[in-house]
Amino acid sequence: MGRCCCCGICREESGSDGGLQGENPSMWRERWGSRESLGLRVAEWVGIRMLGGMPDVARLFIESSTPRASLALLRGSEVVFEESFAGDRSHNAMLFAPLERALAMLEADERLGEVVIGTGPGSYSGTRVGIAAGQGVALVHGCPACGLSSLLAVPSARGGRGLAVGDARRGSAWRARIEGANLVAGPELCGVAEVLDEVDVAREGDCPVFSIEPVVFEGLEVSVEQPDARRLGFAWLALGLEERAALAALPLQPAYLRPPHVTLAKGGHPLLRNRVGLA
Repeated sequence: MGRCCCCGICREESGSDGGLQGENPSMWRERWGSRESLGLRVAEWVGIRMLGGMPDVARLFIESSTPRASLALLRGSEVVFEESFAGDRSHNAMLFAPLERALAMLEADERLGEVVIGTGPGSYSGTRVGIAAGQGVALVHGCPACGLSSLLAVPSARGGRGLAVGDARRGSAWRARIEGANLVAGPELCGVAEVLDEVDVAREGDCPVFSIEPVVFEGLEVSVEQPDARRLGFAWLALGLEERAALAALPLQPAYLRPPHVTLAKGGHPLLRNRVGLA
C-alpha cells in the first residue's frame, strides 16, 4: 500500500512506507484508534494547516502604511513582542532593527506560521517596504505572506463598523466601509461633496467616522486613528479560516486608490538606441 498522507504517522508505526499495514496492528490500534478516526484527525490537521488556523503558531505582523510604523509577534493570541517607531519617509532604514528584535523572540527551531502585512491605504513607499520585508521573512520561514487592510487595525474597527475617509489629493477624496469587523467596500475614490454627505449619514446612524491622517476638507472634522501591528494581528485572528485563505490567495500589494502609472520601456539597449547602421 502506498503512503496514505504526509503526516508520517503511518511510517512511524510500521517502520516503512507501508502505509497502514504496520507490523503490530494491536499496538497501532491502541495508540491511534481505527483507520476512520485517524483519517478524521489527519483531515483536520491538514485543513487547519492549509487555512492558517493553527491555534498557537507564531505570526509576525507588520504595519508601515503611516509615519508611525510598528511590528508585533503573536503566538496564538499572546503578544510576545511589540514595537513602534516613527519612520516618516525612512521606513527602509528604521524597520530592520525592530524586525531583528522581533524574530529574536522566537524559540529555538521555532518557525513562523504566517506573516501578515498592512496594505494601506497610506504611505505607498512605507507600505512597499513592509511588504518587501514581510515577503523576505516569509520566504526564509517557508510560510505564507498575506495582506490585510490597515483600516482594520485602528480602534474604531474593533467596534465592528465604521466609515474611513481621507484626502486623495488632486481635489478628490476616498472612503471605505467596515461592517462586522470586515472591510466591505473600498477604499475607493470619490468626490469631496460625496464624502461630506456620507459622513453626515454615518453620524446620524451613530457609525464611527475616522481617518488615518488629518483631513483638511472644509467643514469636516474627524478623529485621526493610527493603525498598529498589534491591532492588525487581532483583526487577522478575528477572521474566519475561509476569509484568511481567500486573502492569502490574493496578490500581496499596496491598496491602490488610483491605478499605478506604468511607462513602457523603449526597445533596444539604452546605449545603442540613437546609433544607426548597426547590424
